[in-house]
Amino acid sequence: MILPGAASQSLAAALAAETNDALAVVERTRFADGEFKIRTDSVDDRAIIVASTVSSDAHIELLQLQDIASQHAEEVVTVLPYMGYGRQDEAFSAGEPVSARAIARAISTSTDRVLTVTPHEPDICECFDVPCESVDGAPLLADSLPENLSEPLFLAPDEGAIDLADAVRTAYGNGETDYFEKTRDHDTGEIELSPSETDAADRDVVVTDDIIATGSTMSKAIERLRTQDVGRVFAVCVHPMLAANARTKLEKAGIEAIYGTDTLERSVTTVSVAPVIADAL
Repeated sequence: MILPGAASQSLAAALAAETNDALAVVERTRFADGEFKIRTDSVDDRAIIVASTVSSDAHIELLQLQDIASQHAEEVVTVLPYMGYGRQDEAFSAGEPVSARAIARAISTSTDRVLTVTPHEPDICECFDVPCESVDGAPLLADSLPENLSEPLFLAPDEGAIDLADAVRTAYGNGETDYFEKTRDHDTGEIELSPSETDAADRDVVVTDDIIATGSTMSKAIERLRTQDVGRVFAVCVHPMLAANARTKLEKAGIEAIYGTDTLERSVTTVSVAPVIADAL
């Protein structure tokens, strides 16, 4: 049986369709003091919890779902399409926690196994006290792109993310990959971005990333590309967080379209990661 978190209802339904598992209905009640509780119908021998932890409430809800599942199921699998706090994988200064590790340990207490999708830091799986596996949602993004891209260039935000751009390009079946190189303007001190080696002029460009959060870096990259007489510019990401005014920044920069998966259910979600999760289950 699949138990959906509030932020992952569409993905949970898509996964249920892929696996033929029953989909539980989860009811939520909030008290006057802000606390809430959940309840669901009967749980099968195998419980699959699908919950992106996009907020503190989502983390609490996940722990509650795990508690229900562990009381009734013989096996509990926790699917984290998007793992909140996953980018805080180290203490950045003395006196700070490794938040990703703290969250992972809490999640590990009431599950037998964890699956996550394209984590920002692949080593995050090592933070869990139970077996944890990451699955790659990046190749699915190629399905959203137009079929008629002109000499497409797939650009990663930096050299460390070139594998993500390669995955999308390979799935698309055409084009080249490169990454943005950062240089500092000696007069203004501002960081400038440009493709490290490839001439992007007159080509359609696909800027790829695992997550678009504030959109600041990507919008600057798009603005830079627009000075090079490129063709259309698209943005694809596995996790379309699009916090605050990120969408506005990208639109102002001149983006043609933004495509994301349903690890975070947004208006730009165009493809589901349910198939790759189903394969891993």
